[in-house]
Amino acid sequence: MATNIGMMDAAYFVGRTEILAWINSSLQLSLSKVEEACSGAVHCQLMDAAHPGIVPMHKVNFDAKTEYDMIQNYKVLQDVFNKLKITKHIEVSKLVKGRPLDNLEFMQWMKKYCDSVSGGGHHNYNPAERRESCKGGKDISRKSAPTQPTRGSTGAPKHHSTRRGDPSSAHSAAPPVKTSKPPSATPNVSVYDQQITELKLTMDSLEKERDFYFAKLRDIEILCQSPNIANLPIIDAIQRILYAAEEDPSIVEEAQAMLLNQEKQGVSLTPISEGVEEESRVKFDSQKRKSIINLEVDLAASNTLSPRQRVSDASDVHCSGSPLMTY
Repeated sequence: MATNIGMMDAAYFVGRTEILAWINSSLQLSLSKVEEACSGAVHCQLMDAAHPGIVPMHKVNFDAKTEYDMIQNYKVLQDVFNKLKITKHIEVSKLVKGRPLDNLEFMQWMKKYCDSVSGGGHHNYNPAERRESCKGGKDISRKSAPTQPTRGSTGAPKHHSTRRGDPSSAHSAAPPVKTSKPPSATPNVSVYDQQITELKLTMDSLEKERDFYFAKLRDIEILCQSPNIANLPIIDAIQRILYAAEEDPSIVEEAQAMLLNQEKQGVSLTPISEGVEEESRVKFDSQKRKSIINLEVDLAASNTLSPRQRVSDASDVHCSGSPLMTY
């Protein structure tokens, strides 16, 4: 039993002509548009034809013109759905507006459901007699009854007049019985199925590509958190790009500006240059320490000389004529 029918089901590819022919032949009506059934009375009688006796036809109003009266018909239909445990949602606010597309979709669902229940035909069902207990049902039957004989009577004189009229009458009567729509529904469904399959394959490939690049970014993030290079300015610039909340090209420019500022300030950007500078700094400090130690040793040695050695050193300087001596 087709209570839940997907939007890609073949039922939603049935044309208006076939839907109207099905309604008029099943209920003996003369509707010219699908939206003429927006009052909900036709839907109630279609359910009565599929499940005879379950619909309280005396509550159905075929003369409903206002939205209030139409809503009362849809309440009757909803009660029937609840009795039959049908989970189909009725969009009453859209149907009562008489929108062609909304009414066509709901009527397509009704046809699919009724065909699944009754097998496409309503045997021993008299729609005109069932409408007599409805409000405005007799008027509807009276209006639709003359149209059917007149169609037959107009076809009869053409039979007796000329043979050229026969093809035209047969051609004019052909559209209601036309069944060219259902065969065309199957290719459409297959085309849509093919498109859905292609979209699924595309989505799968995109997900794989997304996971691949996400793993790469995660590896870069782990590398940037290494304690050996975590304090480098270039790592800060990379993390600024990685952790950006929105896609903004100015973030890359800001990261580049950060690196330029660090270069102008003389800050090393690579651990290699930092190692060289550190090594040269250690050598300079060691040489400075050695020179200070040598000076201290010389000073201590001069202080420990005897007075005789000091006098001899002074006489040597005096005799040599050094400019450091003053007279």
